[in-house]
Amino acid sequence: EDGFHEICTAFQSISLHDTLDFGFAEVLEVNCSDPGLSCGDDNLIVRAARLLSSRFGIRRGARIDLEKRIPFPGGLGGGSSNAASALLGLAELWDVEPSADDLLQMASELGSDVPFFLFGGTALGTGRGTDLEPLPDFAQQSLVLVSPNVEIQTGAAFEILERPGLTKDSPNFILNVCRDLAGKLNSGLPELENDFESAVFELAPEVARAHSSLSSVGASKVLLSGSGASVFGIFDNDSRRDAAVSVLGRQEDLKVFSVETVSRAAYFEAFGPCRHLLQKITD
Repeated sequence: EDGFHEICTAFQSISLHDTLDFGFAEVLEVNCSDPGLSCGDDNLIVRAARLLSSRFGIRRGARIDLEKRIPFPGGLGGGSSNAASALLGLAELWDVEPSADDLLQMASELGSDVPFFLFGGTALGTGRGTDLEPLPDFAQQSLVLVSPNVEIQTGAAFEILERPGLTKDSPNFILNVCRDLAGKLNSGLPELENDFESAVFELAPEVARAHSSLSSVGASKVLLSGSGASVFGIFDNDSRRDAAVSVLGRQEDLKVFSVETVSRAAYFEAFGPCRHLLQKITD
């Protein structure tokens, strides 16, 4: 009824990140290091700032400087992570103390992926992706992330997917699938799957080529991230990962990143003075 499919997805925080700096200003001002990213009304940082100020009656402005590293579009939640970070950073700047429910509700209003970035680590998402179950940390892995220069529209990927079991009325169907996935995530190197791969490869052959490239340089597992277009490969050790980055980096049509999985504790620590707000979510 809300126009969304019911999904079951695994979220994992990684070391690739943007940086947001906050300062006082008379009005709201957002600046980005990448001129290709709009800082207008459609920017999730702007929307998060206005939502928080409206909810708590804030009459002050802020200057937010965004150093962009996460490729966009890429299916990596870069904009969603910025929105969650803006809620946390501005709450600290404006000296407001939202409850856990406040934060989760605002995050859900901003986007389906935003609530995860109030958890970090490893989590299972159901519903629109906003119903989250924190899971024990996934064992730290050496990853290579590859982003081809192509944009995937999630709606188009769903249309091509055309799976008869895409959304079931029975909650037991979705719960059983999710419990199975959660068990796999906790069993070391799981048998990861992404139902979007066939649809996205049909939409964008560049993504299929990126997937093959990662397989060819020794990744033990390669998978599409979300609905794409980024693809990640898991490597047995750092030396193999570094060798793969060296090879793939020669391809001009790919953005290549050497990354690691990030535990929930390390994720919280990275937020410095805002981590007490994150702690509210998981307490």
